[in-house]
Order: sequence, then structure tokens, then C-alpha cells
Amino acid sequence: MIDAIVFAITIVFPNLALMWLGFFMQRRGEASQSFIDQASSFVFNYCLPCLLFFSVVDSDVDYGQQVKLIFVGILVTFVLFFGAELYAKRFVKRPADQGVFVQGIFRSNMAIIGLATVANAYGERGLSIGAVYMGVVTILFNILAVITLSRVSKSVDDTLISRSIMIIKKVFTNPLILALLSAFAYKALPLPPLTGVIHTTGDLLAAVALPLALICAGASIDLKSMLSASGLSMQASIGRIVIAPTVAIAIGLAFGLSGVHMGVLFLMVASPAAAASYVMAKAMGGNDILAANILAFTTVVGMFGMAFGAAALRALGLM
Repeated sequence: MIDAIVFAITIVFPNLALMWLGFFMQRRGEASQSFIDQASSFVFNYCLPCLLFFSVVDSDVDYGQQVKLIFVGILVTFVLFFGAELYAKRFVKRPADQGVFVQGIFRSNMAIIGLATVANAYGERGLSIGAVYMGVVTILFNILAVITLSRVSKSVDDTLISRSIMIIKKVFTNPLILALLSAFAYKALPLPPLTGVIHTTGDLLAAVALPLALICAGASIDLKSMLSASGLSMQASIGRIVIAPTVAIAIGLAFGLSGVHMGVLFLMVASPAAAASYVMAKAMGGNDILAANILAFTTVVGMFGMAFGAAALRALGLM
């Protein structure tokens, strides 16, 4: 049991330390909102794509063996989405709250918290598997987010065609998805290995990705939003921190996942609410205050939930 606790602390504490550093810098006025926005954009558009591209290109992981993991991840996402939709229709009154509530439960922060924790737990192999998982499930996240948030749109231009175009744009202009597609194409073609200056430059950018992303995540934490969490945001947060990982474990066990595959599934699903959920809620007319409350609370508390779950799974020999 001691080994399991040490394992959980080892994979979660470095992320918490960097997030705390970001929060500390923001409180001291050393990380302005302008810096956070620019650094986050730099990470998302350049550093994370390099990390994903080179982790796939350099890996000797057999991606054909990850089909079951990806299928289970898709199934977990659908179960959480439809479960949250049913709950929201019955217990959440305002349409502007419903989509935000649903998104807060099914959409996790895979690209930053999830990948960083997987990398801490399993190294390069886990990072490669997690990158592919994230690439596929991110497409589903974008589709379901547009669907659930569209209920509040009052625009006459909001049609099935316009929503479809929005989804396609979000998917095929996403730098992370483009990086993964490029990596798979490069591996599939008879091209020489990337070495020398190109690889060194890519490695330098990739090395910046997760530390800077975690610092920005910490600097973005709004204590006021977290401490003023409403009943509805608390319900969504419980769904994200407790229900989502529990569902993932149950379905993972039903399909016989264990080891690194169960670990990747759990850590990706158990991650806090995605930062993009707030951006999309605000852009599509959802309750952005509710989205901010869910994001802030799950970002802080969810990390401890990940540690507890990881320790339990490790003690049981499941990850």
C-alpha cells in the first residue's frame, strides 16, 4: 500500500507544484493575464503539437493494440454524456445551464493535466499511448460539446449545417489533431527518421509544453470562482471528480483493461474539467460563470481525486 501511495504522489505532486508556482506568480503580479493568454496560445499552437508529433514518430508502440483502449474511452464518453443529459433534463432548469453542466461532466482536461500525469506515470510509452487516445477522444469532445451547447443559441443562422461546419472547423483546425494526423502519415510513408537540427528543435519545443501549460493552468485558477461554487457547479464537479472516473474504471474492468491501458484511461477521464469548456460555453451563449466555477473547483480538488484513485488502482494491481 505504501508503494501505491508513493506512486500516486510521484505522478500528481509535480503537476500540483507547477500549478502552485503559476498561482503564486499570478498572485505576486509576475504573471499577468496577457502573459497567461500568450503563453497558453504558444503552448497550444506550437509546443503541444511538437510534443505529440515527436512522441508518436519516435515511439515503437504498436498502435493497433490500442484499439480496445480507444473504444472503451469513446464508450465512457458516451455514457457520461447521455447520463449527464438525462440528469440535466430532469434537474437543471435553465437551458443556459444545461449544456455547461453536461460539458463539465464528460469533458476532461486531457491535453494538459491528463498527458502530464500519464507521462509522470509511464514515461515515453505512456505518453505515446495517451497522445493517440487524446487525439481520437478530443474529436468526440468537440462534437458533443457543440451539440449540448447549441440548445441556447437563438440565432436564425444556427442550423444543422452551420453546426456541422463549426464541428468540422474545430476538428480540422485543432493543432493537436493536425499534429497527430501528420505523425501517423509520416510513420506510414517510407520516409527517413527525423534527426539532427529538426529533431533537436522539436525536442526543445516539446520540453516546454507540459511545464508551461501547468504553470498557466495554475495562474488561471480563480479562487473566488472556486469558493463561490453554487449547488449546480458542485453537482457537476462531483460528476467530473467522482462519477466520471468511477464509470471509467467500471467499463475498463468490464473490457479487461489493466496496466498502462487502465492507467491511461483512468488518468485521462479523471482529469479536471477542460479549460476549453469555459471558452466554448462563453462563445455559444452558455452560463460562463457556471463554467468558470466548475473549471476552478475541479482543477484544484480533482488533482487530489486523481491521486486517491491512482493509489487505489495501484494497490489493487490494476495500473
